[in-house]
Amino acid sequence: MKTLTGKALAAAIRERTQAEAASGPQPRLAVVVATADEASLWYVRSIAKAAAGVGIVCDVVDLGPEAAPEQITATLARLSADDHVHGVLLQTPLPAGASAQELATAIDPRKDVDGANPLSLGRLAAGLPAFPPATAAAVMALLDHYEVALEGRRAVVVGRSTVVGKPLAHLLLDRHATVTVCHSRTRDLAAVTAQGEVLVAAAGRAGLIGAAHVAPGAVVIDVGTNPTADGGLTGDVDAEAVAETAGALTPVPGGVGPVTTALLLRHTARAANLP
Repeated sequence: MKTLTGKALAAAIRERTQAEAASGPQPRLAVVVATADEASLWYVRSIAKAAAGVGIVCDVVDLGPEAAPEQITATLARLSADDHVHGVLLQTPLPAGASAQELATAIDPRKDVDGANPLSLGRLAAGLPAFPPATAAAVMALLDHYEVALEGRRAVVVGRSTVVGKPLAHLLLDRHATVTVCHSRTRDLAAVTAQGEVLVAAAGRAGLIGAAHVAPGAVVIDVGTNPTADGGLTGDVDAEAVAETAGALTPVPGGVGPVTTALLLRHTARAANLP
């Protein structure tokens, strides 16, 4: 089984982003935070560090875990209207009672570098220019990097979130794959996923995908980032179980994750250069 790591691809994307950032106005990314979740805050710090490395300014706007939805909406609207800000990201989790989808409507689609605004998803579905969610884009970038053919092939996506599953299905359709989306109500999940020549696991359930779910030789992309008891991460795929069946698999960590962060910054640099 081939291991599809994302580190080299992420490094190449960062290199291109740095060159793009230096060719025009300095890109500025604003990350709005309304949580005390340490894992989330660690991720925000990692984004800021990565941004600095490619010449992008990253402003973290911490509203605190008690922020009201109205305050978050007003902040997103203010940043969207600020000509000095090119990308706006709403970090999750959010305070109880706050809906990420509803709040994201306040983000200008031209600055929606993580494809959170439903308008961005609608444009993506219609084949119009839009920033896709960085994680969905990272899956496509990895498939391209490893020259995985998609046209006419059967692709199965497990998970229907607006962050990965739904936008990824549209991106795969745009590349002429035959796409099936599975979810928690799918009957006999293994029978469906085992038809996929390309299988993407994005359900958020550790070890959901085992040997019975994978077709011989299938390319398996593991988007899952599930915390373990020892503070590490594990994917949605039981890597040991599928090792004898899958043709290729992305590791967790070190697969989709690094590419996602790199593409988020690439989107910001592109937003800064929009006319």
